[in-house]
Amino acid sequence: HSLPLQSPPLAHVLLWLQEFYMKCASHPTSDDDVSVALDLIMINNKNVPCIACTDIMGVVLVFQCSERHVICLDCFRLYCQSRLSERQFVHHAAIGYSLPCAAGCEDSLIKELHHFRVLGDDQYARYQQYATEECLLKMGGLMCPAPGCGAGLLPSDPCRRVECERQLGCGFVFCRECREAFHQGECRACQAPPMGDVEQGFVVDEEASRRGRWEQASQRLIQEMTKPCPNCSVPVERNGGCMHMHCALCQADWCWLCGVTWNRECMGNHWFG
Repeated sequence: HSLPLQSPPLAHVLLWLQEFYMKCASHPTSDDDVSVALDLIMINNKNVPCIACTDIMGVVLVFQCSERHVICLDCFRLYCQSRLSERQFVHHAAIGYSLPCAAGCEDSLIKELHHFRVLGDDQYARYQQYATEECLLKMGGLMCPAPGCGAGLLPSDPCRRVECERQLGCGFVFCRECREAFHQGECRACQAPPMGDVEQGFVVDEEASRRGRWEQASQRLIQEMTKPCPNCSVPVERNGGCMHMHCALCQADWCWLCGVTWNRECMGNHWFG
């Protein structure tokens, strides 16, 4: 017997057409704003330890490195604060002012910069200030050296005399080379030499780095819960029942205990363990 096809209720159709967005109540937005997905923050359902404190926390951040290192949110905040104080954030032309994996992995810069909101309002404001300054310097600009000013300047000519615009800053006239008040002749004061590598205040132990890998937890779980099919080597999980395994990929029948093709001996000796 066949039944007539009925149209779904109108309410169900409208429900299918809805779009839902979750927004933080402490940061008011308009109805037209689209919320940002913090896709690196995940529920730690694999129980991977943090690469910094080695604790297993319920919510973690998984870096975009090849090792997929895991860090808890408290340690991620400390990592960001440490790098910000050392001005060790990286300015990337396409991404912006970002950080790589805390274990030092290559090609691991965080692409969604809203993850740095974990710093809190005050530190995030400092992050934005440093990011603006870094961008200005990359463009060939200058920061006004007058105490309490720090206005960003983009001089139109390479002249050594630079005047801080009063509309933006304080009107201080200074020397481009030494950042002192403008003077004739050679500079009497030189800029401080580069400090070189800044000592890192946030260090990840090598053993903790090895253990705190998101994909490694999956591999460990596969090793504990599965065995390779003797015919095609695909991992097969036994979730109870008898020792007679059937591979869904190659259709091979084999014994969970012996790892060989299913036979009468297996059936008679340990079919049910």
